[in-house]
Amino acid sequence: MHPVIVIGGGPAGYTAALYTARAGLSPLVVAGYASGGQLMTTTVVENYPGFPLGVEGPDLMHAMRAQAERFGARVLEEDAVNVDLSGPAKQVHTDSGAHLGQAVIIATGASARRLGVPGEDRLTGRGVATCAVCDGAHFRNLKVAVSGGGDSAMEEALQLSRIAAEVHVVHRRDALRASKVMQERVLGDPRIRVHYNTQVVEAVGGRRLESLILEDVATGERRTEAFDGLFVAIGHVPNTDLFRGQVPLDAEGYVLTAEGESRTAVPGVFVAGDAFDRRYRQAVTAAASGCRAALEAERYLWSPALQPA
Repeated sequence: MHPVIVIGGGPAGYTAALYTARAGLSPLVVAGYASGGQLMTTTVVENYPGFPLGVEGPDLMHAMRAQAERFGARVLEEDAVNVDLSGPAKQVHTDSGAHLGQAVIIATGASARRLGVPGEDRLTGRGVATCAVCDGAHFRNLKVAVSGGGDSAMEEALQLSRIAAEVHVVHRRDALRASKVMQERVLGDPRIRVHYNTQVVEAVGGRRLESLILEDVATGERRTEAFDGLFVAIGHVPNTDLFRGQVPLDAEGYVLTAEGESRTAVPGVFVAGDAFDRRYRQAVTAAASGCRAALEAERYLWSPALQPA
């Protein structure tokens, strides 16, 4: 029986593991076969405090893991395939068997929706990105495209318009889906141009993105246009399918919590990071919520109701 099981091996998960380990709770971290989260595909992270020259995403994650392990966290590089969080002994099943915990911290993160076009995966981190706040500074005075038509895409475009020389919003419909106020801001920005009825069908480049192949969805006509960057802004999907029927989720799959807290409606189950944060989605905010979840889990484990008579 583990006092705490952390499910997820990103900034939120490893921070939760660090804090619970330093509290003497010897957490088990079910980090997954592809641990590290979205930072494993990020080349240089320049907005994480403490690294004035930036840090490679994988290096940051390896350091977070090593720090948690130093204080006694045990990291299991297996995926959680099934859970039962209903009883006082929470069950987390992986390929190696069932693991029992008194408390569970969900830190499985979210995944950016992908376009699914040739070149996208290969050039991710080399001109193709999913977060303007994270990577926009690399495109100062350059020409970038934003694929999407909702509020998220508008936010990305407005963020990039302060940095890039040109911002082109590529949207496959004849009207934007974003709220009226966001549309007005984008359409009123002289650095942003909107391409309606247009979709990206391929990202082209060698070591870095060089151009995009764009298609007119009405006529099928294609053209190649030079771009230095492509920001895919068609939403995120929380990695929470594992917890359906176990903890309350909203319509999009984000874990629901009490306002300003990390605890879920299920006693002993907490959440951190992008599995419930639909707004900020930053490594530093994920880490902060991992700390909060760990502290709340520690208080739960020390509550009088759980102590032996």
